[in-house]
Amino acid sequence: MAIRKRVYLGHMLRLMGLPPVSRFPDAVLVQAEERLELRFSGAGATTSIEIPLWTLEGQDVEAAQLWLLAELRERGYRVAFER
Repeated sequence: MAIRKRVYLGHMLRLMGLPPVSRFPDAVLVQAEERLELRFSGAGATTSIEIPLWTLEGQDVEAAQLWLLAELRERGYRVAFER
C-alpha cells in the first residue's frame, strides 16, 4: 500500500500529517530535482510526503534537510538521507 501526499510549507517548515512512528518507523529524506521527498516505511507499507523546493523561499536547502532529519529523529523515526 502506498500513499502520497503533497505538502506546501509556505514561509516556515511545519511538520503536519506525519504517519505514526509505530507503523512507519523508517524515514528516508530524498533530494530530487525540484523537491524533497520524505519516504516512510514499515511492516510492508510505504507512504511519502513531497516538499517542493520553491516552498523554502530562498532558505538554505541543506539546513532545511538537516533540520528535517533532526526533527524526525527526535520524534522517534529512524532516519536516513539519499541524494
